[in-house]
Amino acid sequence: MSGHSKWSTIKRKKGAKDAKRGAEFTRLGKDITLASREGGGDINMNAALRLAVKKAKAANMPNDNIERAIKKGTGELPGIKYESYIYEGYGPKGIALLIEVLTDNKNRTVPEIRHLLSKNNGNLGESGCVNWMFEKKGTILIKKENLDEELFINDLLELDIDTYDEYDDEFQLIVLPEDFSYIIKNLEEKKYDIEGDISLVPINTIAITRNDLELVSNLIDKLEDHDDIQKVHTNLEVLD
Repeated sequence: MSGHSKWSTIKRKKGAKDAKRGAEFTRLGKDITLASREGGGDINMNAALRLAVKKAKAANMPNDNIERAIKKGTGELPGIKYESYIYEGYGPKGIALLIEVLTDNKNRTVPEIRHLLSKNNGNLGESGCVNWMFEKKGTILIKKENLDEELFINDLLELDIDTYDEYDDEFQLIVLPEDFSYIIKNLEEKKYDIEGDISLVPINTIAITRNDLELVSNLIDKLEDHDDIQKVHTNLEVLD
């Protein structure tokens, strides 16, 4: 991946800045809600939820917040019925956007999303316009700090994993959703420092320049700040 940076990598680096803006608990809560929505509220049976809760606890997120985020995802919050939707559209420079939503009022949420897109050089598209550009995959990040890389590569080979992306401070694995829990459990047992989730990964990417990144990032930030939007997926890649 030399010379390019995927949006997922850029987004993680932005995470520290987001935390300074006081948005960390909101972001972590959305990760928990999405994981529990996808795989249920039992952390022993849901590897993605287990990792999301672990990350939230490491950030000192209160247990009450964590429990509420789980129950929001599983539909157990009393008196509130949430429905999940995926909306599709385009951002600046023609990048594709898949927007995961969890809302108790679709009629309120859709116009607000359309407004955010139109005000930031994007537009809401028809169903199916960009969905075909993505596929569901498990993404696993392994921190390099204190890592014996030779041993790690051998452990990957034992799991029949022979391809991975390497970045400055971490390795990234892209795996099939059905293999995600097994691989996470194996790496956890070996005490690796990991993060991960199951999400929509672009099949192909659109490259933009660093000069255009701020324009695109501004739109995605505004979308992700919306209470009803759980996650925004995009196919952008930045030329370094």
